[in-house]
Amino acid sequence: MRSVFSVSSLILTIVLFSSCDKNRVFDEYESIQGWHKDSLVNFELKNIDSLKTYNLFINIRNNNDYQYSNLFLITEIKFPQGKVISDTLEYDMSKPNGEWLGTGFGDVKENKLWYKENVRFEESGRYEVSIQQAMRKNGEVNGIQELQGITDVGFRIEKRDN
Repeated sequence: MRSVFSVSSLILTIVLFSSCDKNRVFDEYESIQGWHKDSLVNFELKNIDSLKTYNLFINIRNNNDYQYSNLFLITEIKFPQGKVISDTLEYDMSKPNGEWLGTGFGDVKENKLWYKENVRFEESGRYEVSIQQAMRKNGEVNGIQELQGITDVGFRIEKRDN
């Protein structure tokens, strides 16, 4: 009887958690320590429905070791047939008073950052998304060699409600 209750509880938990995020199509993270300026965080996308429309997000987790109020990123989407779209992006990471934006308790905050909306993956095949930090100190030409305080970089695709 006790094992039946345990199995039932497990199934109920799985159903509840999977139904809470019904728009999620892809959601992966890569943990990093000291994000080198030449390091790429890559995500491989397969079997994305070409008839649906999606919203794309970059997820960033940072801790108190992050010393800046914003974050510059360079992104690329490589299409199956060779086309590449590159973007340079800037995101606010804190309020003007220094308080971190994002969600979470304690030292780590998570930011779900808009990347693109109403996207259709019209080519069938494998897509690759790469994300690179592009931070520089004011007045300096060279980028920050090792960006501290970013603990995880993620990429998320959500179905768009039409």
